Amino acid sequence: MKRSRLSFWCFVAPSLLAFIIVVIIPLFFGIYYSFTDWNGINADVNFTGLRNYQKIFTDNHFRGSFFFTLKFTIVSVLIINLLGFALALLVTRGLKLSNVFRTIFFMPNLIGGIILGFIWQFIFISVFGAIGEYTGWNSLMGWLATTETSFWGLVILMAWQLSGYVMVIYVAAIQGIPGELVEAAQIDGANSWQRIRHIVLPLVRPAFTVSLFLTLSNSFKLYDQNLSLTAGGPARTTEMLAMNIYNTAFSFNRMGEAQAKAVIFLIIVGIFTLTQVYVSKKGEVEM
Repeated sequence: MKRSRLSFWCFVAPSLLAFIIVVIIPLFFGIYYSFTDWNGINADVNFTGLRNYQKIFTDNHFRGSFFFTLKFTIVSVLIINLLGFALALLVTRGLKLSNVFRTIFFMPNLIGGIILGFIWQFIFISVFGAIGEYTGWNSLMGWLATTETSFWGLVILMAWQLSGYVMVIYVAAIQGIPGELVEAAQIDGANSWQRIRHIVLPLVRPAFTVSLFLTLSNSFKLYDQNLSLTAGGPARTTEMLAMNIYNTAFSFNRMGEAQAKAVIFLIIVGIFTLTQVYVSKKGEVEM
């Protein structure tokens, strides 16, 4: 018994120690600094109480970043999961090129966020601009110059990157459905839509729970793609919460205020993700 416990802690202790050093300790330091006027440079740190939190609720840029991030998260999560589920249905139909399609759909997830942003920036500015000049479609000109088109540019980038990732999760869930259920429904005369609605969708609910959680948290915390695609422009109207916090800390040297924003950001993400998991779990069906 003692030997098994010793083996257990020998395997767990390094990861636990790394987690405490990298996550837990910085978390408590961050909460502490959110109540100070620290600028990230000087060693003098003065306790200011709730002043940083009061500033946040009167910060128009932070409020605008929050609503932009919330809008982006809702739209991107819906599109990514619908597209990923549709791709999963496509590649599980027994096509000869199913494995090739799976590889192609998953490949964008292997590209880093910064590189993806610059790739799509070239597409939206140069490629769309050239097509707009050739066809006379002015709507394609200056795609990243307006808030509305920049918003959809971020959504397209995010969907292109993550749809293949959630597709893999849905593929695993669909392949785990007993073939007897699908065959029985087919014999009873159920068409493709009825089989998807009454058999596939209820039985892949656990996959929806996982995929919604991952896409929800990733969309809220998006930074790399936001930086490389729009950099918050035009006029900070596409600045998401992660970028707003970063700019507050490192561009304006208001580290204490940035830490307060990060604490609020943590609470917001926690509330949304935990609520989503709770609601999704209630609707799951066990086989």
